[in-house]
Amino acid sequence: MTNTFKKIGVITDFHSETAKSAYHEVMSKYNFIDANGLDLDDLDVIIALGGDGLMLKVLHRYTHSNIPIYGMNRGSVGFLLNEYNPDNLLERINNASTVKLFPLEMKVETIDAEIKTELAVNEVSLLRQTNQAARIKIIIDGKERIDSLVCDGVLVATPAGSTAYNLAANGPIIPLGAKVLAITPISPFRPRRWRGALLSHKNVIKLIVTDPQKRPVSAVADFHEIRDVRSVEIYERDDVCWNLLFDVDSTIEERIIKEQFMP
Repeated sequence: MTNTFKKIGVITDFHSETAKSAYHEVMSKYNFIDANGLDLDDLDVIIALGGDGLMLKVLHRYTHSNIPIYGMNRGSVGFLLNEYNPDNLLERINNASTVKLFPLEMKVETIDAEIKTELAVNEVSLLRQTNQAARIKIIIDGKERIDSLVCDGVLVATPAGSTAYNLAANGPIIPLGAKVLAITPISPFRPRRWRGALLSHKNVIKLIVTDPQKRPVSAVADFHEIRDVRSVEIYERDDVCWNLLFDVDSTIEERIIKEQFMP
């Protein structure tokens, strides 16, 4: 199905010379709108020029707008973006396939009894703040599964984020349509044989820091960090949807499959 995008905005990372150069090249070739610093919720589509970090920021900025986002990689990995190519850009965008991503929400209680929430495209991570290992209790849908995970941390990853920090922590790669989440320990010490689990995307995960004063832990949703947490509840938000556009010959589903066969 061919799209009919007309009002197109461009956002870039001006701290990157590579991204800035691409921005000027694209803007000189097309009648696009400079969307940097503007809240243009009436755009038909947004072009993001940068790396995965910029893409995450754009997704968070336009969380409730449902504006499709077409990224072109001017960073390093660029897993959530297309290859950079300014030629035939209108045709490629209008013929692009749409991938729907549903974020995780983390609901954090701090040791000061503050409640804070953040969304995550890739993963929610709990990380030790000091030289002492964290001790974390894991509860799934109200049922305790691990009384005390002694570790550097633990993360919950979406399928889209399973090839990022989750993969670096030896977690599994998840096909995009699998409707599961990965819970992966980071440098676990006890229990030694536990290497994580795959859960339904409908499960509610609660992580309780059992000694938050002596062994402080921070919670991170993508790039949003909250320090000194007591507990974190994590669940998928099925009422929030991000729409990413990919060239038909290079979909994110294909990249996830290829990643599993890389040397």
